[in-house]
Amino acid sequence: MNCDALKHIMHRVTLLTGLSLFLGLTPALAAQDTTGRPVDTVESLSGIEIVTSVDRAEVLIGDLINYTLAITYDSVYELVPPPLGANLGAFDVKDYEADLVTRLDNGRIRSESKFKVSTFTTGEYVIPPIPVLFRLPDSTGKVLFSEPVPIKVNSLLENAGDSVDIKPLKAPYEFERDLTAYYYGGGALLLFLLVLAWYLWRRSRRVKAGAEPVDLRKPWEIAFENLAVLQQKRLPAEGKFKEYYFEITDIVRSYMGRIYEVDVMEMTTEEWSEVFAEITMPDGTFETGREFFKHADLVKFAKFIPEVVRAENDLETAHHLVETIRVDYERRQRRTMETQVTDIPEDRPKPEEVEAP
Repeated sequence: MNCDALKHIMHRVTLLTGLSLFLGLTPALAAQDTTGRPVDTVESLSGIEIVTSVDRAEVLIGDLINYTLAITYDSVYELVPPPLGANLGAFDVKDYEADLVTRLDNGRIRSESKFKVSTFTTGEYVIPPIPVLFRLPDSTGKVLFSEPVPIKVNSLLENAGDSVDIKPLKAPYEFERDLTAYYYGGGALLLFLLVLAWYLWRRSRRVKAGAEPVDLRKPWEIAFENLAVLQQKRLPAEGKFKEYYFEITDIVRSYMGRIYEVDVMEMTTEEWSEVFAEITMPDGTFETGREFFKHADLVKFAKFIPEVVRAENDLETAHHLVETIRVDYERRQRRTMETQVTDIPEDRPKPEEVEAP
């Protein structure tokens, strides 16, 4: 097989890899097409260039690689930024700068996302294609893929001479073993696990059938208590960043859902942004919440490891969001009550004039 044929096969494999990643992201992309029309995948579009690059194509294990996704497009298109949780294959994200938008002199737009990635396994890898969604002037959606980027990761021991040689092992000596006891023990254990699973299933059905307790406290009282419990767990200090960010975002999402009466628990960050852009929130709260959820997505889905100080600051951000929304909510409630009081006919006593029984 000649070199050109081998390159062609490798390109097809990496493209199929990118397609499989795209299929995993299809629900998020389809949700962003508000027209209801299907999103088509195309190889190219006039006026759009997608360029991927790295500062080094061959590194040693553990080295940082600067990976850049640059998208240049005409202003007639609307770019939906690639999801921050996009899969970068075997590479871990150490730092990032996402959605850096620049308007060029010729009227075109350039969007850049920069990642610092690394891996601790050797071999030849490929940063897979990333799907990019554009909305056309006719409101249809088109998806293009970035080019895959091959990376070769070398071992630090390749030039160590004879130190990397491994002497052949002696042939193992096999002992004849009677496995009857293991068969009986394994069967008994399997039977026990099946009975236990059946019992737990029946018990869970009984619990679900009963009435679930309803927490009648105000939404901010529940949120503040949950944030205090989360702080006491000290998850960032133990390096449990992923578990920490799942809990803190669930607390904030549940609180916003109860205040604004919107089911936000299953929304992606992009879906949350589209819905809450239409909701009247206190000044700056929408922008703060969007950045808070975007950063959390990197930790939860893109293997990004933040600084402990950043994680602790995000707890303060969550407190700020809860308190700001609480103050605005109570002010709107008071204003509504005052309006209702002024609408009471003069011949009817106002609430403060009615004597308690």
